[in-house]
Amino acid sequence: MVNLFLNENMKLYRRVRTWIMVAIMIGAVFLGSFMDWYYDDKSGETDAWRNNVIEQKQELADALKEPKRSVESKASIEKQIARYDYHLEHNIHPEGGTMWSGINDSAHLIILITLFTVIVAGDSLAGEFTTGTIKLLLIRPANRTKILVSKYISMIAFGLFLLVILFIVSIIVNGILYKFGLIDLPLVTIDAAGQVVEKSMVANLWKTYLLNGVSTIIFVTMAFMISSAFRSSIMAIGFSIFALFAGAIFLELLQPYEWSKYLLFANIDLSQYLSGRPYQTGMTLQFSIIILSIYFLIFNVVAWLVFTKRDVAA
Repeated sequence: MVNLFLNENMKLYRRVRTWIMVAIMIGAVFLGSFMDWYYDDKSGETDAWRNNVIEQKQELADALKEPKRSVESKASIEKQIARYDYHLEHNIHPEGGTMWSGINDSAHLIILITLFTVIVAGDSLAGEFTTGTIKLLLIRPANRTKILVSKYISMIAFGLFLLVILFIVSIIVNGILYKFGLIDLPLVTIDAAGQVVEKSMVANLWKTYLLNGVSTIIFVTMAFMISSAFRSSIMAIGFSIFALFAGAIFLELLQPYEWSKYLLFANIDLSQYLSGRPYQTGMTLQFSIIILSIYFLIFNVVAWLVFTKRDVAA
């Protein structure tokens, strides 16, 4: 099993395509972080952030007076005002204008990791059939289940590899741009009880990474299943990428229907619970984990059944 895993990694990391993906991601981090830093306020005023917070707080207070504003909107504005008050009272610099702004913005590039890993996973099995190298795998003493599992684990490991690179590069690039100022800045946020609390910026960042990483695992599993079932890299990659970008559009259309909360794409973004805005009222993190576990199990069972039971002679 270990040898199969090492063999899969050897094939993966010897490809120029793999390192081009890594280079693109690093370039995206650098470009996004540089643009964020370039357009930051560099007036040099020590208390400039306090003036900005006071101005934004006043704008929110004026918006709160609008008679047609909904109850939900007013509640959201009141929470934001409470956060601004906390920043001013405790002299805590907001995230904007610090290295953490660029670092947290770089977390959005996890979708790029998902895209790259899906491409690799979609070609993992189907590519073996296309090139005929599936014969070399099947004549080994290892059974088909071990072959399948080693390929799957190598894909997940590749996604984790990109995730770690994203974290390290975003820290280094933004740290250099901002000279590692306010590196110990806490995250001021609103908890489930509606209270303003301070959290560790690093811990919250990793929580965001891990929750968004779940979506990467699900999409990779989907691509892996399609690759196993249809032996087509184009179909596996194309359908998974379509689902990745079109899923949110369909959710917007189906949100009024209560049954839509059972759809895969309604639960795949677990970071919705960090912001306290789930897809539908009443949805919880535990509910989404259960739904995702069911889909995850189905995808893997289908991939296993098709690969181990069907004639795979090339």
